[in-house]
Amino acid sequence: MDIAAPLAELQGLANSQKAAEMLAYHKVDRPYLGIAVPDIEVLTDRWRADLSLDDRIALAAGLWQTNLHEARIAAAKLLTQARIRPDDVAWALIQSWVPDFDAWAIADHASIAGQKRLVADPSRIDAVEPWVQSPQMWTRRAALVMTLPWTKQNFPKAQDLAIRARVLGWCADLASDPDWFIQKAVAWWLRDLSKHDANATRAFLDQHGERLKPFARKEAARLLPDGA
Repeated sequence: MDIAAPLAELQGLANSQKAAEMLAYHKVDRPYLGIAVPDIEVLTDRWRADLSLDDRIALAAGLWQTNLHEARIAAAKLLTQARIRPDDVAWALIQSWVPDFDAWAIADHASIAGQKRLVADPSRIDAVEPWVQSPQMWTRRAALVMTLPWTKQNFPKAQDLAIRARVLGWCADLASDPDWFIQKAVAWWLRDLSKHDANATRAFLDQHGERLKPFARKEAARLLPDGA
């Protein structure tokens, strides 16, 4: 798949002033074009409609390899879809991106694409679990961000409850992690869970809350009915 034309479309939307602002904000030394995400989505929505699945995956792979901020966002958007059939190649590509994560925006957009593939085949949780022990912080964080859908079910099935318990075990493993982004991710997982299973969040905080940093413990409990 020749990515020259799609890449030129992205570059045609460049804003040098905003690009400089984005570099200062994200604090990661890579090229920026200064394009807002909704403007990227206008392009990726059209590309998704026009391309075959194989070409879409090839375009996503090529855009990611440019290391351009907006191109990596576009790559993730191309694969953010509930139904992709077959999706093994898409899932493999998303997994291959995880070691490249180095900033929250790119990591989050790619992780949302990963969420869709995990929900499509929950057995893929097995491939995610080793990430919790990774020396790379962004990989550890991705394990929690990609599994956020299991915080949201009001009527989880037995399989969902098993996955929820499994990821709560990962949260327990990461509760003492000193990195701010990991503390934030654990708090995010627990806070979202509290909206659908307050008792599970409360039980976790009772058992492991003292190992979380104060800001993370407070954020995890923020939506509990009693606030604690």
